[in-house]
Amino acid sequence: MPQLARQTGTSLSEINIVPFVDVMLVLLVIFMITAPILQSGIEVDVPKTKTVKEISESRVVVSIDRAQRIYIGDDPVNIHELGDKVHAQMHNPQGDAVYLRCDKTVPFGAFATVVDTMRQSGIQNISVVTEPLEDTPH
Repeated sequence: MPQLARQTGTSLSEINIVPFVDVMLVLLVIFMITAPILQSGIEVDVPKTKTVKEISESRVVVSIDRAQRIYIGDDPVNIHELGDKVHAQMHNPQGDAVYLRCDKTVPFGAFATVVDTMRQSGIQNISVVTEPLEDTPH
């Protein structure tokens, strides 16, 4: 009988990491592209103004969407619990700013009610989030 040559099994002893690195690089690119889009899960079309200040520090963001639902971050909240929940997330309620994002189609009365509720709970530093106007040539 003819003798068959046996392989020693060395071909499976090394792990090829090239496909793993390729997949990781693709995932990294996907996350880099989608991270700026995921600023906040609440869809709010904020008004445009000429004066816009960049927000760089950690912040508490209260949002009012088109249907006049109120959110702290991405969590829905009842207007009656708004002050307590905002206070719970703040480190220094007297000095820290609360950023208010409000859709431009929300009536001013709903906006004023949210601001008044936060002021009644002792939050005085409330900033309104807007987008910059695009400069258009005349």
